[in-house]
Amino acid sequence: MKAWQFIGVGKPLERVELPDPVAGPGEIVIDIKAAGLCHSDVSYMDGTITSLLAHVPIVLGHEIAGVVSAVGSGVTAFRLGQRVGIPATVHSPGTAHDGGFADKVVAIAEQCVHVPDGVAFEQAAPAMDAARTAYRGLVTAGHVAAGTTVGIIGFGGLGSLAVQIAHALDAIVYVAEVNEAAWDEARSMGASGVAADIRAFEDKGLDVIVDFAGYGTTTAAAIDAVRPRGRVVQVGLAREMATISAQKITMKEISYVGAANGEKAEAEAVLALMACGKIRSEVLLISFDDIPASLKKLEQGGVRGRFVAVP
Repeated sequence: MKAWQFIGVGKPLERVELPDPVAGPGEIVIDIKAAGLCHSDVSYMDGTITSLLAHVPIVLGHEIAGVVSAVGSGVTAFRLGQRVGIPATVHSPGTAHDGGFADKVVAIAEQCVHVPDGVAFEQAAPAMDAARTAYRGLVTAGHVAAGTTVGIIGFGGLGSLAVQIAHALDAIVYVAEVNEAAWDEARSMGASGVAADIRAFEDKGLDVIVDFAGYGTTTAAAIDAVRPRGRVVQVGLAREMATISAQKITMKEISYVGAANGEKAEAEAVLALMACGKIRSEVLLISFDDIPASLKKLEQGGVRGRFVAVP
């Protein structure tokens, strides 16, 4: 099979031919129909988080959706021809072993989820990481539900999904986004208000603020803007360190929590929302051959939407 292999920090991906994977006990082989590109892939390649990879060289690509083409012994939850996705973790393809920038991939069956017929593969792939992470930040960590007043900082790939998820849950949503060109889109997805700084909505009684940017200054703004006894959830990590007011956290009795990645049930939840048309990713379709150049564009910044490679 053809694959794009990461061979070392600072080096371009290398086009290689590898043997087709074989399903061992408890495993399935998936013919890849869509593979999402993520900023994490850039961080693996530039040395930022390369240490998380189980080995190098490795085929990257951890947002994967496709069709089961082989089933190993002991697998009962999947059969040939079924539509599946692989929720991304450090133990899944693209990090623990060869991933989705290839024709096929092998995965542990119990890590995988069924993709509903109503969800296109190019939507299912980013759901395995981006949408699921947004859901975890909002619902699992943020406890957002119907009637919650929530602030979303950053209207990028995750933030735009978070706005849709919050709206689908009948929450009241306010968005902080420095790029004014994205404001109308945020409103069209259900935002009740949009501004450059979340502190513009301090008078709205924000129960929860989820920071998908993570620039430090955005986290400090969230601490300022959230209501007393409110909750601030950290998802974005644009900066390692943030200077925040311990005094405000204490006197306002704020809960400050982190949310990273997600679990299988959260992937199933976002697929269900996609199946009923309540959320979708802004997808930029590319070919297999376009993967290296598209990763370079991600590295340079300014990309709106999620690159997804399809056959």
